[in-house]
Amino acid sequence: MERKRVTGGGALRNGSGAGLLATSLILASGPAWAGVPQSIDLSALSLEELGGIQVTSVSKRAEPASEAPSAIYVITHDEIIRSGAATLPEILRLAPNLQVAQTSANRYVVTARGMNGNPAVQSFANKLLVLIDGRSVYTPIFSGVSWDVQDVLPQDIDRIEVISGPGATLWGANAVNGVINITTRPASQTQGGFVEASAGDQQRSLSVRYGGAMGENVAYRVYARTVFQADTHTLAGTSAHDHASKPQAGFRLDWTPNIADSLTIQGDAYDGYNAQAGAPAVPVSGGNVLARWNRTFASGAALQVQTYYDRAARGAEVNGVASLTVETYDFDLQHSFVLGRHELVWGGGLRNSRYRIENTASLQFAPTSRSLRLGNLFVQDSITLNPDLRLIVGMKVEDDPYVSAVLLPNLRLSWNPGQGVSYWGAISRAVRSPTPLDRDVREFLGPTLFLVGGPRFQTEKLTAYEVGTRLQPTSRIALSVSAFYNRYDDLRSIELAPTGGLPLQWGNLMTGRTQGIEAWGDFQVTPWWRLSAAANVLDEKFRFKSGSAQLGGTRRQPGNDPKYQASLKSAMNLGPAFTLDAALRYVSALPDPRSPAYVELNGRFGWSLTEKVQLSVSGRNLLHDRHREYVQASAIPRSVFATLQWRF
Repeated sequence: MERKRVTGGGALRNGSGAGLLATSLILASGPAWAGVPQSIDLSALSLEELGGIQVTSVSKRAEPASEAPSAIYVITHDEIIRSGAATLPEILRLAPNLQVAQTSANRYVVTARGMNGNPAVQSFANKLLVLIDGRSVYTPIFSGVSWDVQDVLPQDIDRIEVISGPGATLWGANAVNGVINITTRPASQTQGGFVEASAGDQQRSLSVRYGGAMGENVAYRVYARTVFQADTHTLAGTSAHDHASKPQAGFRLDWTPNIADSLTIQGDAYDGYNAQAGAPAVPVSGGNVLARWNRTFASGAALQVQTYYDRAARGAEVNGVASLTVETYDFDLQHSFVLGRHELVWGGGLRNSRYRIENTASLQFAPTSRSLRLGNLFVQDSITLNPDLRLIVGMKVEDDPYVSAVLLPNLRLSWNPGQGVSYWGAISRAVRSPTPLDRDVREFLGPTLFLVGGPRFQTEKLTAYEVGTRLQPTSRIALSVSAFYNRYDDLRSIELAPTGGLPLQWGNLMTGRTQGIEAWGDFQVTPWWRLSAAANVLDEKFRFKSGSAQLGGTRRQPGNDPKYQASLKSAMNLGPAFTLDAALRYVSALPDPRSPAYVELNGRFGWSLTEKVQLSVSGRNLLHDRHREYVQASAIPRSVFATLQWRF
């Protein structure tokens, strides 16, 4: 098995840190700056050492995960490989502080702390910021993430930092309910050849990667990968005809000319399709290229400059399928330094997203093209009050395309008295900015104009209160517990036209609160067996403001979320050559529209035939022939597949 390696150092060392509407407009296009920490073999670490893994998503500075003042879970490289998961959403099921629901062969809904949307009233998951190696992958068209076009070779992922709770002060608008920061490994850690072939009843994939060096200071890798997802089922048990294929290729080059400087250039390109019942397949294509330069100064200060270009295209004007292309240009700068007891980080960025939409008879945008410019400046100060107590104060000013500048403050307190105990609390503000779907959309039912964007639609606002603790009472037990209380205002609602009747339009006449508890822990039963358990409780209550038409209902409009989630994972090393992993999950019923609760089991058996060849057999959803995870979704079938890996 390939071992996880994490590289350490400063936070700036390396950035590898609608129902009717969205059916035709789901596309993915923010910045993740993560550190390059010291080499560690995670499969051999104790629970205490795992808690010391350096993370950067919480404070944009390297700090042990066990001391980070946030509800953060780190999905390690070893955990990813042992799960057998081949796609990013399936990998994200490993994080106990996320909700993940599969809706078709390759489409998913991923959220944190609720607000998972409801296609029946044209509400979609749009309050989670996702970053892949410094590049934002939420689409500016509706602020959601198109998971069907997001792909990373699992063997190349270093770690995934999953924060439940707002992160707007550092990461900006749309980092409302959580942040997912996906960091891939430096090219120096993926040297040599790697081939992986997988085949089963629901999935087939082939991945090829080669890494090499050009002298002592330059390392590179190139890869190609294709994944085919077979059809899921309708509730009647027939084929949903939603199979999908997406070949992808890419590269990464890391140049370290001296001890102070490093440069990374990387990129990806893909071209595939999504089948749909009774209509031609929807083509998807895109690509990106990113450059990042880091400098560390003798004083300990650090500077990072990053820029990227991203293009994503979806659909064709065939049988009512809209065509959409988005091009994004992004520039970010970040500087950190220490001044006495103060660890300061500041920076800013500019992003320009240009889109073009080919309207159809039923779905139109006015205008059909636009440039969306986003600018920001931020500063955050981590103040050491005493050796055990730290105060973090931050502020971001963000100028969004549709609204005036907004202030996004953050206040966190962290107390680490030692002996395996830490406590933290936070008060934060975050917003979801208006998008073309909120302002510019025009939807028709036959010749009738049915819905239009709200011309004065404003930001959706969140004020969040959080507390948490991490405990390690013994060397074999580690626990994390957090509680939150979120106050939302100006949430999107469906309103009548000013004159009454049609067309409907978006408004900001809903408010509400959510509260909950997230808990997870690890138990090292023996040196060769580790158990992990987690449980989440979510309570939601929303209401309409005075003057609202109260269409759609307060339970349906913001989201249709499970009240309870629980999981149990087991990881066994059965001697030097065999591993056995299993993950049992429970998700309670979705209330309105109702979708039943379910329990499912994933598993993987791995066999290292030699040091360079490994065979594994994985199963997904092993307890039932099929089950449904979301409303207006396919029934997800049981699947079994075998994977062969060869390193040379």
